[in-house]
Amino acid sequence: MDTFSICLSIGTFNISKQKIIFLSLLVGIMHFFMPLFGNILGNKIITFLNINCDFLLGVILLFIGIEMTIDLIKKEDKYFNLNLLNMFLVSISVSLDSFSTGLGLQAITSDIILAGVIFSLCAGSFTFMGLIIGKYSTEKLGIYGNIFGIILLFILSFLHIF
Repeated sequence: MDTFSICLSIGTFNISKQKIIFLSLLVGIMHFFMPLFGNILGNKIITFLNINCDFLLGVILLFIGIEMTIDLIKKEDKYFNLNLLNMFLVSISVSLDSFSTGLGLQAITSDIILAGVIFSLCAGSFTFMGLIIGKYSTEKLGIYGNIFGIILLFILSFLHIF
């Protein structure tokens, strides 16, 4: 759902169909590899760096929600530069929680590759749906679509932080 909500917000910036497809594939790929890396590297990285992935994701979502709120209050249309680097950063940020999922993945299933494929397909699909709904909700709902995306970002950020 975090992938869906952030892509719902990104979709309100009316990005091209090529970028929608590319970002969906990139998020899907990251959701395949992040649980595998989490499973392989496991507790070593988490213990060494003392990172709480859920908290970090919550802060990222909160920051994006605050920035979108400020832009909405200023009522200025801001161009969202969705270049390759930004797409990569978005895909990593929404995939952080799947890294922590990989830590305990072996306790749930022994077929980690299949689990990664399922994560990948679900995340890519939710990314695509979020971007498409965000794109067309802006056309139909205008400012209310942006407000809905901001509310979802705040709810998810608070759920991850607390």
